[in-house]
Amino acid sequence: MIGLISATAAGAAARDRLAAARPGRTRVYEGPVRESVERAFAECEQLVCFLATGAVVRLIAPLLADKSADPGVVCVDEGLRYAVSLLGGHGGGANELAAEVADVLGCAPVVTTATDATDVPGLDTLGLPVEGAVAAVSRAILDGEPVALRSDAVWPLPPLPPNVGAEGEAVLRVTDRVVEPGAREAVLRPASLVVGVGASKGAPVDEVLGLIEEALREAGLSPLSIAELATVDAKAAEPGIVAAAERLGVPVVTYAAGELSAIAVPNPSGAPLAAVGTPSVAEAAALAGGGELLVPKRKSSPGGRAAMATCAVVRRAPRGRLAVVGLGPGARDLVTPRATEELRRASVLVGLDQYVDQIRDLLRPGTRVLESGLGAEEERARTAVAEARAGHAVALIGSGDAGVYAMASPALAEASDDIDVVGVPGVTAALAAAAILGAPLGHDHVSISLSDLHTPWEVIERRVRAAAEADIIVTFYNPRSRGRDWQLPKALVILAGHREASTPVGVVRNASRADESSRLTTLAGLDPTTVDMMTVVTVGNTATREIAGRMVTPRGYRWQS
Repeated sequence: MIGLISATAAGAAARDRLAAARPGRTRVYEGPVRESVERAFAECEQLVCFLATGAVVRLIAPLLADKSADPGVVCVDEGLRYAVSLLGGHGGGANELAAEVADVLGCAPVVTTATDATDVPGLDTLGLPVEGAVAAVSRAILDGEPVALRSDAVWPLPPLPPNVGAEGEAVLRVTDRVVEPGAREAVLRPASLVVGVGASKGAPVDEVLGLIEEALREAGLSPLSIAELATVDAKAAEPGIVAAAERLGVPVVTYAAGELSAIAVPNPSGAPLAAVGTPSVAEAAALAGGGELLVPKRKSSPGGRAAMATCAVVRRAPRGRLAVVGLGPGARDLVTPRATEELRRASVLVGLDQYVDQIRDLLRPGTRVLESGLGAEEERARTAVAEARAGHAVALIGSGDAGVYAMASPALAEASDDIDVVGVPGVTAALAAAAILGAPLGHDHVSISLSDLHTPWEVIERRVRAAAEADIIVTFYNPRSRGRDWQLPKALVILAGHREASTPVGVVRNASRADESSRLTTLAGLDPTTVDMMTVVTVGNTATREIAGRMVTPRGYRWQS
């Protein structure tokens, strides 16, 4: 929850604008300012104060306890010029909140955190728990000092600056093992451990948690690297297991008894078979997602009574991450925020050279760029998947939407279930062209590529004929090139057999780019020689009209009683 505090009428007006823009996420505090700040500081995860920064500093100073627990605080000035991240930039999310507030109120975000200011990811923003000399290692990274990177495996981390990886006195370690960090050593804890848990009915949470902690301690493993607790479906609501997961801050994952019964384990038992229908709960549940068994089944030792809990620990191999990102039709403001986020998250970028050039400035320092020219689509797809399989965070880029005549298809045809895949939609050329023309896609429509490099012309012709007969609006991609100059005229003849010569046709070249051009013509008036590979051609259906110089297809729906 975000607490909102103001002292003046202008501040209250801005406060109410922010509250209206974020319903359900904000709480307005009214009354004396000092009391409001104190209440919000205790009750909310974040605060936005429409007050002077000096006043807020004095008000919150006595309330500060620990940077890991204090809320993030943002100050907005009376003139709505700045949203200042004052406290908890990373841990409290104030830096992101400042940007969000600025977006709503139209002011400028002010972030002074050194890593954010220099576009270097903070060690506490990498999505992994971090401990040790975080400040000292961060300072070394910012100063350009060589920082040794020692990792037990390759994890899909965001890009790190080029000075991270060389040998140096400062060390960034990525491991799930217990280590004693040196004076200039920070340790990132990957979510690599799965703890399988079995428990009798009514097993106390302290017994379950104590068993887990003991097993990890004796194996030299960090509890910060636990990804999840796993158990059988019958124990999904067992209070001791649920409470242990809550204290560890991890989810409980469950499996059916039949699924666990099929998993070979070193220590099966008749007791769980009789109780829940599987000869193993702890070991089988831990192994259900694959991995290496580090700690075989062990029982709790409560003393004076029978053990009520069992556990086993498995280490899962890292899973690389492949984001297939659509960059839109070309204009920077049509690159979605989600696409930008994925580009900045990727440590490896794979793409066509001309597309890489469009977004190179969005990449973080240290991003490894693998670019190639036209015609190497399948090679790029294989490269992206291979990099993800090696454990990296990869972004594979394409224009428009990456799933429409672009890189998603060859990449996902190459990928198996050993990597995580994220799709990021983009604005397609057909949609960008339609917005320029008016509203030509107001009813059923189809996109057809006229390139026969990968699809036989007979198949393309059959699809064009089907669209013509069905009176569907058609957008032609790849309509004409130097070596393919007859396909578009042939497709237009097919459409002309089912539509009037006066049917509106929209022609858009380089939609959304600096040299964009568009014109509206007719099925009979279109000159195919004016069309090239940078052009999108949209042919209306029998209901499409030219209205005030725009191409419009009525929705045409009739409500049925």
